[in-house]
Amino acid sequence: MIKTHNCGELNVQHAGEEVTVCGWLDTLRTTGKIAFMLLRDRTGIVQVFLNKDLAEKFKDTKRESIVQVHGLVNKRPDNQVKKEMKTGEIELAAKSIEIVNMAETPLPIEMGDDASTGLDKRLDFRFLDVRREKIKDIFMVRSKIYQATSKFFESEKFVAIQTPKLTASGVESGAEEFRIEYFGKKAALAQSPQVYKQMFVVSGLERVYEIGTIFRAESSHTTRHLTEFTGVDFEMGFIKDENDVMEMIEKYLIFLMKEIKGSCSEELARLNVEVSVPDKIPRYSIHDARKMLAKKGKKVPEDDDLDAEAEKMVGDYIKEKFGCDFVFMLDYPWKKRAFYHMRPDNDKSTTRSFDVLFKGVEIATGAQREHRLDVLEKQSMEKGVDISKMPFYRDIFRYGCPPHGGVGFGLDRITSRILNLENVREAILLPRDPERLTP
Repeated sequence: MIKTHNCGELNVQHAGEEVTVCGWLDTLRTTGKIAFMLLRDRTGIVQVFLNKDLAEKFKDTKRESIVQVHGLVNKRPDNQVKKEMKTGEIELAAKSIEIVNMAETPLPIEMGDDASTGLDKRLDFRFLDVRREKIKDIFMVRSKIYQATSKFFESEKFVAIQTPKLTASGVESGAEEFRIEYFGKKAALAQSPQVYKQMFVVSGLERVYEIGTIFRAESSHTTRHLTEFTGVDFEMGFIKDENDVMEMIEKYLIFLMKEIKGSCSEELARLNVEVSVPDKIPRYSIHDARKMLAKKGKKVPEDDDLDAEAEKMVGDYIKEKFGCDFVFMLDYPWKKRAFYHMRPDNDKSTTRSFDVLFKGVEIATGAQREHRLDVLEKQSMEKGVDISKMPFYRDIFRYGCPPHGGVGFGLDRITSRILNLENVREAILLPRDPERLTP
């Protein structure tokens, strides 16, 4: 390694030690014949003192250049401590400096936390954008969400699976498929691991989860839709009904909020975000939601889904009434759900499905699945889907299929909702939408 310590981890316990740090030049300012350098790496910033010889030699070093500094850690007098910096109690007195790689100027985007460069331009130079502390913080939190998600499902005895992203055909609407040539055959990029989740519940694994890539060929230009996103999917067997699935989701979301609140306190503080951990997540029928919305002047047809405005209004209502950022939306109409969603015996117009709203945005759709082949075949015909043409899917239900259900989350939406980001693209390192295919 070309550094012995990280910039942001130096403290008074290192006073009197000689250390070597290496990172990006954040700021260089000259005061008389001396200079001060702020050197930055992933862990934070340290101030480096340059004597007159070093100040003169390195006065033209460009911002964002890679700089290695070897020097002595000194404790600052109490009246000089910089409380705004994690390393504010110390200063590194440089003994030698090496420019590892000089950056070009001018920089293509602004680098300050208050930078006004537009999102599209920032995405073009995402590798620079992430050097900004608040942008880096977003992806540190996202990483913790990923880790906490795996930790939760492993603790609940789920088995991690990895399913194909090249498929012969999709179980979802074919209009949303990215179709490609595959050695003389027609293939599609996976829209969902749904078929495979069910397959491996039936295989005897019983409880499975996957964190993986999902593709949707939707020409959507909203702040929450993407053509490629990260899904968090799980499926569990031997359930009584969809309530078992919702109880598992509730446990997951409570666990996740606690984990993020505890492990990301510094990032959340810099991002000005407060994480609220629910005690219990309310359940709210879409029928009642329509009535509430109608009173507020928003009419949603009986057989229709909630649009973005309606979801936001429901989220505000639930927050006001229950003090919770989450809500399970129940009783979705059969006309708006997939053929494999189970329907109650006493009401064939609805489904044993639900959505999860988080701060007024849908982040997940789940359901109890129909496990009886004869019923599934009838439902598929109602939806205009001929599952006899998908024998690999139909076969799942022929040799002992337990009652089961599951859910699919969007990891990107979870991240954007936790951090109150206005555009889901902010929560993805390199988003894909109908216009963006690079970098």
